[in-house]
Amino acid sequence: MTLTASRESGLLKVINRLFDGLERLLSYDLIALITRVGVASVFFMSGRSKVDGFLNISDGTYTLFREDYRLPFISPEIAAPMATYAEHMFSILLVVGLFTRFSAIAFLAMTAVIEIFVYPDAWPTHLSWAALLILLIGRGGGRWSLDQALKIR
Repeated sequence: MTLTASRESGLLKVINRLFDGLERLLSYDLIALITRVGVASVFFMSGRSKVDGFLNISDGTYTLFREDYRLPFISPEIAAPMATYAEHMFSILLVVGLFTRFSAIAFLAMTAVIEIFVYPDAWPTHLSWAALLILLIGRGGGRWSLDQALKIR
């Protein structure tokens, strides 16, 4: 073995140790918590933009659903409150990690509707949301969630 090969194997060992330490530090539980809060914040802020006061759906929200979103198969009078309340409720559930997988499935479905019917050109953003949601659907909310405390799979 040459001196160069010895240095490379030593450098490789240092790099591998560094990544081993990062894997221990960045446990799935931390990743799940950050993912839950990050995704929830996007949808919660969207929900907050649709209300006046606590949960009073604004007139502008109905106008948005009538004129801009124009969802097929559902009237704006039903879609606006349904989407608004869902954005609030599922966001809160995600943050505390209660019914994480169900909430992530609901947001993934909302993301698909938004992508297909409302903003098809925003696929890079929607793809990033979908990736995070799929992680939560597949792996759950992690140990730092109410799901774990209540033994909800």
